[in-house]
Amino acid sequence: MSDDVNVKKNGAMDEIELKEWLASLDYVLNSGTPDRVQYLLQQLQIRAQESGVTLPFTYHTPYINTITKEKQPPFPGNRELERRIKSIVRWNAMAMVVKANKMTDGVGGHISTYASSATLYEIGFNHFFRGRTDTSDGDLVYFQGHASPGIYARAFVEGRLSETNLNNFRRELAEGGGLSSYPHPWLMPSFWQFPTVSMGLAPIMGIYQARFNRYLEDRGLKAKDDNKVWVFMGDGESDEPESLGALTMASREKLDNLIFVINCNLQRLDGPVRGNGKIIQELEALFRGAGWNVVKVVWGSEWDQLLEKDTEGLLARRMGEVVDGEFQKYSVSSGAYIREKFFGTDPRLLEMVAHLSDEEIGDMKRGGHDPEKVYAGYKAAVEYKGAPTVVLAHTIKGYGLGESGEGKNISHNQKKLNDQELKEFRSRFNIPISDAEVAKAPFYKPAEDSPEMQYLRERRKVLGGALPMRRTESTPLKTPSEAVFEEFYKGTDGRAVSTTMAYVRILSQLLRDESIGKFIVPIIPDEARTFGMEGLFRQCGIYSHVGQLYDPVDSDSLMYYKEAKDGQILEEGINEAGSISSFIAAGTASATHNINTIPFYTYYSMFGPQRVGDLVWAAGDLRCRGFLVGATSGRTTLNGEGLQHQDGHTHLLTSTVPNLISYDTSFAYEIAVIIRNGIERMYEKQESLFYYISVGNENYVMPAMPEGAKEGIIKGLYNFSRSTKTSDLKAHLLGSGAIMNQVLEAQKILEEKYNVSTDVWGATSYNELRREALHVERDNMLNGKKTKVPYVTQMLQNEKGVFVSASDYMKVLGDSIRQWIPGPYTVLGTDGFGRSESRPALRDFFEVDAKHIVWATLVTLCQQKQIGEDALAKAQADLKINPNKLNPMIS
Repeated sequence: MSDDVNVKKNGAMDEIELKEWLASLDYVLNSGTPDRVQYLLQQLQIRAQESGVTLPFTYHTPYINTITKEKQPPFPGNRELERRIKSIVRWNAMAMVVKANKMTDGVGGHISTYASSATLYEIGFNHFFRGRTDTSDGDLVYFQGHASPGIYARAFVEGRLSETNLNNFRRELAEGGGLSSYPHPWLMPSFWQFPTVSMGLAPIMGIYQARFNRYLEDRGLKAKDDNKVWVFMGDGESDEPESLGALTMASREKLDNLIFVINCNLQRLDGPVRGNGKIIQELEALFRGAGWNVVKVVWGSEWDQLLEKDTEGLLARRMGEVVDGEFQKYSVSSGAYIREKFFGTDPRLLEMVAHLSDEEIGDMKRGGHDPEKVYAGYKAAVEYKGAPTVVLAHTIKGYGLGESGEGKNISHNQKKLNDQELKEFRSRFNIPISDAEVAKAPFYKPAEDSPEMQYLRERRKVLGGALPMRRTESTPLKTPSEAVFEEFYKGTDGRAVSTTMAYVRILSQLLRDESIGKFIVPIIPDEARTFGMEGLFRQCGIYSHVGQLYDPVDSDSLMYYKEAKDGQILEEGINEAGSISSFIAAGTASATHNINTIPFYTYYSMFGPQRVGDLVWAAGDLRCRGFLVGATSGRTTLNGEGLQHQDGHTHLLTSTVPNLISYDTSFAYEIAVIIRNGIERMYEKQESLFYYISVGNENYVMPAMPEGAKEGIIKGLYNFSRSTKTSDLKAHLLGSGAIMNQVLEAQKILEEKYNVSTDVWGATSYNELRREALHVERDNMLNGKKTKVPYVTQMLQNEKGVFVSASDYMKVLGDSIRQWIPGPYTVLGTDGFGRSESRPALRDFFEVDAKHIVWATLVTLCQQKQIGEDALAKAQADLKINPNKLNPMIS
């Protein structure tokens, strides 16, 4: 038998076999359920793999809509009224940006992002986004930051913002009140819920917010509901690592309360997102691989008739092979061009559109601009159970802007339209403004009794009220009594402990407190055992939505790894970005849920603002509350870990966040005073603050709190010990963190060997001292007279002698208060890269040990002519000070 005959015979057999398999599948589909089909296919796959057959992995679906026309639900709204409302909102959004740039050139603003996503938002506002009511917290919506003009414009039409507000877009200090450039709760605390324009942050914050909502429900702090967290982002934003870095956490936790909507307009700021690829297909693969439900909204309704004719799959194949750069070109081209370049590759495709005019081809929409397709996608997302959903919506950047910016690479920065472009925009969207007025880009709102206004208000009423809207008041907590902290005020009675251990003990006490214990949220990025916090595992449990489905390997130990559905600890793994996102969710629960949870996020201090500084800044913008605790802090205190772990600059980074209060603690009583004060200010007085406390891992005896020290601990400086020595030589040593022990040793040496009467001051916060002094100086300057004195100067102005500061941080920290120190002032610190060594060696290297503190004091006294050069030379030899040693700043 010839080879040709064999081929034909085998081909016929393959065809028969295929028909039999398909007939079997059809039988199960007709007689069973989709779950039954999935089960059978999974079993077939298992059998094939056991037999050594490797199946091809399909990580994306064809480049067509996930929801076919047959499966598409009926649209429940009034298409014509919704189109009118959308057109009005679009006009006002455009007018707001254009007017702002006419009044103040260069003020900026963005038109094209909202133009591409208007349908995505309007379908949400009219049918899905639930507002807050007396019985429900409503949905939480992370609006894409660059789309803010559209959100403002809708709020104006709703009557929530005035024409003056819109006229003052990006002019926040103007009379009558302005609007911030992007979503900023700090600037508009009753309007915006989340800051989203630092691209990449909204996705990860949204994921952890959705998980925290479940955490509150599972712990019984919040009633269970079906509210959603919506995260809107651009396709270009997906390149930010934070955007996609936590996808598997969302699917692992089965967060079906989470919906991503990605506006795939195929463009970023400079050009195509994936000119030579397909961003929707790439994102589908990523999300599907991470376990998400993916809904693609690629093509508008005009394409349905063509896809129905596509019995051979030619059109779907052509859609899948055209790269995004070419689709972008189509968006600015004529129907004739699309006919030639897209359909013209195959005569059968040309035949498919032979009945359509070039104009009709040019008018065929992308799916993200089709209300019915978007509604179908959102409905599928809202109803899906067991996993989060992403809606990938194909749009055109600058949609509707015409020649001024639709689909062009310059669209993102489009801020101005000329008179003719304004007329064309007006006419395209049928806005009743005359030619004489259109050049002024006036705002437009229909009459209060118009069908549009009635429909708009009715839809929001049905959904619970206006969005965005942020709660500014919450039920305060009562600060724990002093009795809770009393043991820490007394010291450790000769026992050596670290400040980290003292902090953990305080936290453990607070967790047991009857009034606030249940509201505390311990957050740890896989370092609990490092910080001595493993005892909390059993006391509080580690949160897991599914509980603990296994017997832990250490179950027979006292402090075993205990997971529980009502667990209190958020153990986030090696994941600082996720941990700080949980901190933000917990620290803003007062605004999102009227629940004052108190997050304590404990981490390696080096991996705080240095690692996730943008998220820390977002926490400030969000008016977040809670405690960031940098454990194992200090460049010479964390001795063995070396350069990457030794932190000598976090307090400089925290100083840049206006509402972040930071402390470098030396003793247990300081931590206790600061935490109690923080709870009182944040949770009883409801101040929009959050705290950073650095603690270390060096063990030493904790003394009792000096009398009258509390106020100074909070303000940043207090007297720790007064010298009883009588001498003409006087020094004041300022110490903080673990270096306080070196300061105390230096005090002893100065008094016993060099006859210097030495006082010691606890400098808990150079940042707070500086801020208070700057406030005082500003007040004095604006009033034209010096009527107030900074706190640090008040504390030291009657003291004689020289001043020396020593800390485990860079010298600029202590130097930041120099101008308010009433005497000669020398600062020691740890400038330079860290390294692995013993603590004594490191402190000698960075020149912050006791002998260098003594030496700095003597040098400063010599400069003041209070001791002679001979005495100084002798001290240099006695102290073994080496002027030729390595310079830590550059070594």
